[in-house]
Amino acid sequence: MTDQSPARAWHVAQFKPNSAAIARRNLERQRFDIFLPMVETTRRQSGKFVTRSAPLFPGYLFVREQEKSARLGAVNGTQGITRLVALAGRPTPVSDAMIEALRARCDTQDQLQPLPEYAPGDEVTLATGPFADFVATVEKVDAEKRVWLLLDFMGRETRIKATSDALI
Repeated sequence: MTDQSPARAWHVAQFKPNSAAIARRNLERQRFDIFLPMVETTRRQSGKFVTRSAPLFPGYLFVREQEKSARLGAVNGTQGITRLVALAGRPTPVSDAMIEALRARCDTQDQLQPLPEYAPGDEVTLATGPFADFVATVEKVDAEKRVWLLLDFMGRETRIKATSDALI
């Protein structure tokens, strides 16, 4: 269960260019919780394709106070950090639901895993929404990766659409 108190909320910090590792190391030394989701990217470099890990949100990481860590205001003075993202001069918290959803898609190294591919005829379980825990059959997947499902609801097959991240 996630601590919902404002002092333990997740916030966004902007790190200096090419300083993700420095910022992470220094924030961890101050006993902050850090979440830096990474994604595999492939680029052409010197005529070859090179795959490397890069931040999902370039230039930003998520930070949260631990019980015995420095105060949130210390983030702005941390080496490698440019600033704590704030609105109207106050650090703006990020919803726990968003962090939990991102973490659910990441492995133990905070590496974002691709969404599963679905094919017509696959049976899936809806994870969210009013039909959560219902089992449906994939009818088709369109170009925008929306999944069209056939759901047996009240004795009739009902067609609904969902995003692949809403399915198990």
